[in-house]
Amino acid sequence: MTDSFKAKADEVLRRTVSSLPGVPGVIAGVTNEHQTLYLNAEGVRRVDGAEPVTTDSPVALLSTTKAITATAALRLVEQGRLDLDAPASRYAPDLGRLRVLAGFDQAGEPVLRPPATQITTRQLLTHSSGLGYEYFNADYARLVGEERQPPIATSTRAALDTPLLFDPGTRWEYGTGIDWVGRVIEGVTGQRLSEVLAREVLSPLGMTTMTFVPGPEQRRALVGTHLRTQEGDLVPLDVEPPTSPEVDSGGHGLYGTVGDYLRFIRMWLNDGVGERGRVLEAETVRDAVRQHLPDHVEVTPFRSAMPTATNDGEFYPGVRKTWSLAFMINQDATPTGRPAGTQGWAGLANLYYWIDRENGIGGFWATQVLPFIDPASYGGYLEFERAAYDELVPTPDPR
Repeated sequence: MTDSFKAKADEVLRRTVSSLPGVPGVIAGVTNEHQTLYLNAEGVRRVDGAEPVTTDSPVALLSTTKAITATAALRLVEQGRLDLDAPASRYAPDLGRLRVLAGFDQAGEPVLRPPATQITTRQLLTHSSGLGYEYFNADYARLVGEERQPPIATSTRAALDTPLLFDPGTRWEYGTGIDWVGRVIEGVTGQRLSEVLAREVLSPLGMTTMTFVPGPEQRRALVGTHLRTQEGDLVPLDVEPPTSPEVDSGGHGLYGTVGDYLRFIRMWLNDGVGERGRVLEAETVRDAVRQHLPDHVEVTPFRSAMPTATNDGEFYPGVRKTWSLAFMINQDATPTGRPAGTQGWAGLANLYYWIDRENGIGGFWATQVLPFIDPASYGGYLEFERAAYDELVPTPDPR
């Protein structure tokens, strides 16, 4: 790591915390294929306290959990136990009961019909199964608001028992597909998802802080979740991790540190090899990171159906995007420096990461602020990513 990058990155973190509107605290890191190049923290755990955020502070990883669950599914594919193109209900029978929401009748009752085709695990992984989220879809938000289905954050089986929004394979909609992949994994193995992730991914990578149920010490050290009000103020939220979740939520349920997530990013940069040995075969990695959405299926911008959870927004407007088996892919270069083909994703409380296999670099940015795509946090992340490319990736010789 260059001194100039450390200076730039440290300044981005300081500015993101101290500017108005800022964030209470941020943890960020960058890695290459071999080691962590940068890891730092700035700010406080809660806006109403003085305890500093540190690089050892655990965070709610939210949807950055998804790629870890997808990796466990790929392990089962390698073992010959999971067919991505078979009906996923073969492994998770409850999935076969889901129907397509055709609208609401005059009495306000949901109108449901059978799907034209059965959902596959590949469609669950690529968010093309028909499932959505109440945060981004008005029909789901209505069902949750009318208490016809529990919020996804409850980590219950009932929260996954939702209608489909369209026939499988016909559109892209970000949703609960990876939570269902967790159910598929449990059906294949006969074990809880937490056990499978520990054996197949977390332990082999040395990701010792990762858990669905934080212990007492982790709970005390967790970075607090905050809501930014319409006036721009930050309000602490009393969000407690589950003590005995009915479901290990493969789409959003893990807690852990940024340093541990960098170990996961390194494995993808290093063709499937982690600090304790190989996790995925190189061929599996190369196949997983290619486009797996059909060409006619487009990754669309976010439209908020729940303003306290998310803003409207889009990653890199004007840049074409698609989906691999674990990540979003930018199909064009981005203004921050990512080349086409870079993988990445995010978590609802403004966590963001990228994995650039071409240049052998990746990074992770963690705040705990709602709503999603918060200008201060997301803007800070974009500055951080740009600084990494400016200082750590050689500029191609134009000759």
